[in-house]
Amino acid sequence: MASHIVGYPRMGPKRELKFALESFWDKKSSAEDLQKVAADLRSSIWKQMSDAGIKYIPSNTFSYYDQVLDATSMLGAVPPRYGWSGGEIGFDTYFSMARGNASVPAMEMTKWFDTNYHFIVPELGPDVNFSYASHKAVDEYKKAKALGVNTVPVLIGPVSYLLLSKPAKGVDKTFSLLSLLPKILPIYKEVISDLKAAGASWIQFDEPTLVLDLDSHKLQAFTAAYDDLESTLSGLNVLIETYFADLTAEAYKTLIGLKGVTAYGLDLVRGAQTLDLVKSNFPKGKYLFAGVVDGRNIWANDLAASLSTLKELEAVVGKENLVVSTSCSLLHTAVDLVNETKLDDEIKLWLAFAAQKVVEVNALAKALAGQKDEAFFSANAAAQASRKSSPRVTNEAVQKAAAALKGSDHRRATNVSARLDAQQKKLDLPILPTTTIGSFPQTLELRRVRREFKANKISEDDYIKAIKEEIKKVVDLQEELDIDVLVHGEPERNDMVEYFGEQLSGFAFTVNGWVQSYGSRCVKPPIIYGDVSRPKPMTVFWSSTAQSMTARPMKGMLTGPVTILNWSFVRNDQPRFETCYQIALAIKDEVEDLEKAGINVIQIDEAALREGLPLRKSEHAFYLKWAVHSFRITNCGVQDTTQIHTHMCYSNFNDIIHSIIDMDADVITIENSRSDEKLLSVFREGVKYGAGIGPGVYDIHSPRIPSTEEIADRINKMLAVLETNILWVNPDCGLKTRKYAEVKPALNNMVAAAKLLRTQLASAK
Repeated sequence: MASHIVGYPRMGPKRELKFALESFWDKKSSAEDLQKVAADLRSSIWKQMSDAGIKYIPSNTFSYYDQVLDATSMLGAVPPRYGWSGGEIGFDTYFSMARGNASVPAMEMTKWFDTNYHFIVPELGPDVNFSYASHKAVDEYKKAKALGVNTVPVLIGPVSYLLLSKPAKGVDKTFSLLSLLPKILPIYKEVISDLKAAGASWIQFDEPTLVLDLDSHKLQAFTAAYDDLESTLSGLNVLIETYFADLTAEAYKTLIGLKGVTAYGLDLVRGAQTLDLVKSNFPKGKYLFAGVVDGRNIWANDLAASLSTLKELEAVVGKENLVVSTSCSLLHTAVDLVNETKLDDEIKLWLAFAAQKVVEVNALAKALAGQKDEAFFSANAAAQASRKSSPRVTNEAVQKAAAALKGSDHRRATNVSARLDAQQKKLDLPILPTTTIGSFPQTLELRRVRREFKANKISEDDYIKAIKEEIKKVVDLQEELDIDVLVHGEPERNDMVEYFGEQLSGFAFTVNGWVQSYGSRCVKPPIIYGDVSRPKPMTVFWSSTAQSMTARPMKGMLTGPVTILNWSFVRNDQPRFETCYQIALAIKDEVEDLEKAGINVIQIDEAALREGLPLRKSEHAFYLKWAVHSFRITNCGVQDTTQIHTHMCYSNFNDIIHSIIDMDADVITIENSRSDEKLLSVFREGVKYGAGIGPGVYDIHSPRIPSTEEIADRINKMLAVLETNILWVNPDCGLKTRKYAEVKPALNNMVAAAKLLRTQLASAK
């Protein structure tokens, strides 16, 4: 019985790639240094899987930024603004597309399906001259082979690549991206031919868009693509991998009808209903790569339940044709539980990170082959039982409070227009008020202070003194820049979700449970293992301290319940909405304490609300109902004069704009600049928005500093579709990943642009 891993985390157990990337970007190390770190990480991953007994080991899942950008490079689909003149794409062009440079902005970045991982969106049009411009897939295969590991090279499938793209600037929005299929397939054929010549016997095409709601035209594109590739693929075993949701009956029929395909990879964790499709109709002689080990969460697999499922499948597809696999790439989980020395022993028994999931996959494959490790299965069963019966999981008072939420929609008593009037009388803000999203640069010194405090190397008094000094520096800078509504910069927080989770009951934390979000950006998701409550105030001290340093409004900064949920590893023993309601009640307590402490502007970030939207349209309404309700619960009890902000970043919001309005926040700040102001099209199409809104005026994920004129031009575009009295001026997102040398001039230009527009608007009256 064979085993397979869809993909593996790239950053390394101690974030080795992150530090190598940042050192290279800061010109502190060479390209050769970066490549050496990458080579060592790849080799260790291949060896680890080989040693664990995995038969089908992936290659080309490693990336310096993301796998879609790698496909863009392979196809030579570089937008003209980057000045690429052909040949093999190097780091300069590659990272300019990802991050921008001094003269041109980065490409759009958005969420990878419903995960917290991001990808760089390809910009395509009828005039793109595709060419084979990156040989990474073949090079990686050869490197693994030289180490004695015969891997399965992984490529983003041609149809998914096009469906994940967007028309380039200047290209008609109605342009059919799928019309480019005949232009990119010749490049795929070159890559496939090179892989065959190098000795590859298997190839994996990731076609995750198959799980979306696709019309017949889009499904037909899969058939056409693999018809065209069939002769080139001859002699290779071909795996089509799907993940993150069920396949529709139509998509499943399309998948199993594809020519030249040997095997199908299916997510049987998030796509449990697909199981019925397999049982009713599976093509004879084909392989099923059964994704029964969850690639998106950190709970130990219920091996007995998975083995039972696999035995059912074995009866359908045949013993020799069943391969045990992960549900998706392990990119979305932490690397290795071995590195967690501070986790509670009982909770640790309940968990499995990527390295442990590799072992689980192989254990299941061996059990199916009649070589069951009884001790391993018994220990797993004991851990499952421990988790179900542990008293630390359940808090009856919390469950009772959450159950009592039913029957109310938790709306504020006054409409938003009246509230904004009351707030303006209290805050006295100018038109086009300026603000930032929350965080300021996290300097090496600041990180050192937090690290030493956690390690008990400095006293609490010294820690508080250092954080207060940092807050004062941030407050003084904002006053110097003449920003209207200030933030304290969040110097006490390494991560917006981790910080709150550390202070809420029902959460556990890791030391090295890092997960890649984009590029070098890693997050360390908390683990929600039990019922959630707030034992004591979490932010009131720091917000009150910051407000005491200025006469200007100071925002209290909170993370909303839906974002805490979506950016955590969530317990899988109760519905997600129940956990979300519990978090909402905890945040509600904090909001009301901030108001009592004299904080008149409170931002409750829901950066990940769109991210959690199910992939199937039929499931949207239920999710949006409880997600929006959870947000309203947090602030339903505040006075009209307390201004509630929320923030959303880097997703496609246009399809949920009515739910965003239904959140009933007083002000929303939202990503806009990096996506070519796509958000504004909603308002051009007639959607009326009466609350305050701040579409981002510049992209903070790029080191590029926008000019005053560029920002003023963006604001003017906003004024063409939004009322002057509701428009705010702010960056796209928080500033923690930037340097002060970038932040100061960018914010200075932002404020100057707002003042320029105020003057122009006043003179036009």
